[in-house]
Amino acid sequence: MSEERYSVARLDEMPRKGRGNWAQIRAHFGIEAFGVNAWTGDEGDTVINDHNEEGSGQQELYYVVSGRATFTVDGEEVDAPAGTFVYPDDPARQRTAVAAEAGTTVLALGGKPGEAYRTLGWEWTSEAFPFFGEERYQEAYDVLAAAEREHPDMPGVLYNLACAEARLGKTDEAVAHLARAIELYPAFTKLARDDPDFDSIRDHPSLSIA
Repeated sequence: MSEERYSVARLDEMPRKGRGNWAQIRAHFGIEAFGVNAWTGDEGDTVINDHNEEGSGQQELYYVVSGRATFTVDGEEVDAPAGTFVYPDDPARQRTAVAAEAGTTVLALGGKPGEAYRTLGWEWTSEAFPFFGEERYQEAYDVLAAAEREHPDMPGVLYNLACAEARLGKTDEAVAHLARAIELYPAFTKLARDDPDFDSIRDHPSLSIA
């Protein structure tokens, strides 16, 4: 009986979820040493959301697998056809990417220097994000509560569950879940300070996010 030594999967056959036709590569393989995901879009679609990694300190490397993308790094546009690497050399640099051709796929790899990689669990919260955008907080809560039961103590799941609970007036639950998310991943403190989802609990005596 042969021992399985490796896994194989084609990118175009992987299930896609969430924003930007997200191929959840890290979760698919169960990788715990580094983050790796890919997003695919047609012309004009955002394939890397507008963000920076100042809070996490994570370094990210992007590779255009197919098509062509237009990256913007700290306001400077970069034309990136297939085969191009883009590496913002400082986690604080703002970055985003938009597909310039149909079928554009961008691979992203990330990790924090000097520290073991920590899975935050964003993969299991993605189905709730559209509900937040439409202010359907009960439906967001239902998705995130189920994710938390299946994947307990994942900081990203706890953080977003707390967002939904705060919006629904579930104050005690929101405070407890946000406090635990911050305990597991202290960088969430800064994110929570500017997050309007927490306006209703911002001055709660058990929190330090005011």
